[in-house]
Amino acid sequence: MPLLLLKDLPRYECLLEAAKEFPDLDPSASEVFLHLLRAGDEAYGVSDRNLVSHNISQGRFCVLMLLWRSVQSSAAKLLGGPCGVAGPRTPAELADAAGVTRATMTGLIDTLERDRFVKREPDPDDRRMMSVLLTAKAEEFLRNFLPEYFRITAQLMRTLTEAERKTLVQLLNKISQQASVMLGTATETTASPLSGGPAA
Repeated sequence: MPLLLLKDLPRYECLLEAAKEFPDLDPSASEVFLHLLRAGDEAYGVSDRNLVSHNISQGRFCVLMLLWRSVQSSAAKLLGGPCGVAGPRTPAELADAAGVTRATMTGLIDTLERDRFVKREPDPDDRRMMSVLLTAKAEEFLRNFLPEYFRITAQLMRTLTEAERKTLVQLLNKISQQASVMLGTATETTASPLSGGPAA
């Protein structure tokens, strides 16, 4: 479901008029907020259309990338993980890394296992737990799919200059930080002053 259920965004002048009736309405804040949601919807749509054409969902793709991080140092760099350190492999670790409930992660793993993209095995460090591992089929899929995925990402962002991209990352990080504070999920990292680099 889209984040913004509006076909046409209100003009700034309309927001100014609405602010006369609703004093708490900040016209410029509302304008930015609506455009942020619209851009997020459109960008998600481009990515989702590509994934659907390969019969995979955003959630399942996320799990595959997290597992790939466990076996590929290049994936660790892409996903913000330290090189040489194993990525998430148990369902609980995967759920935490993806920011979803364990029940949701179980459902994602079940469908990936059904399609032979992952397999469950006893965890080597704790035989009472299960590890989730990529199959050869999944690794082949990622190696074939990722070049196209990165080309589409680059095409979408081509409209911005390098300087604009860096500025946008800084601005989005500031919004993410404020949202984390409002949701009560801010960590020491998100609460600290922004350095301007991309979030992990």
